[in-house]
Amino acid sequence: MATEYGGLDIDEMGRVIDEAGVLVIRFHVISQRLLVDARITDDDPPLIQLVPPVSSAEERYRHLKQLRPTMPLPEQITVLSWPRYVEVMRDAGLWRRLEERLISLGGEPLADRCREVFEEVRSAERAEVVAAILGGEGYESLWERSAAR
Repeated sequence: MATEYGGLDIDEMGRVIDEAGVLVIRFHVISQRLLVDARITDDDPPLIQLVPPVSSAEERYRHLKQLRPTMPLPEQITVLSWPRYVEVMRDAGLWRRLEERLISLGGEPLADRCREVFEEVRSAERAEVVAAILGGEGYESLWERSAAR
């Protein structure tokens, strides 16, 4: 039986996190993507970082080759859409699962890196929400405060 979390199949998402060689997670609030490359060599530990969106799969492969020039291109890049905030991913246990996988592959330095990236995502989400509320760049205010009478 699937574990549901707000209508999301957490078991299936966990399986994807456990098995994907290269994973791109799309968040609903921010345009950046979370790139997770679990492939390793003696010289290349796993990679986890926020990356800009791209316009095609080919562009993502080129970007990955720039980030990891010594690694062969993967056969596939799995894309996972996360329609909630990153804190919900943590609360559902998926972020911990991702951390555990990367730490098992690359050692303790990956624990710090996962924490850094989590904070980057959370900070980017907060900044985007604030921009939306305040009518920042890319947003339009529905109401304007009228001048004092």
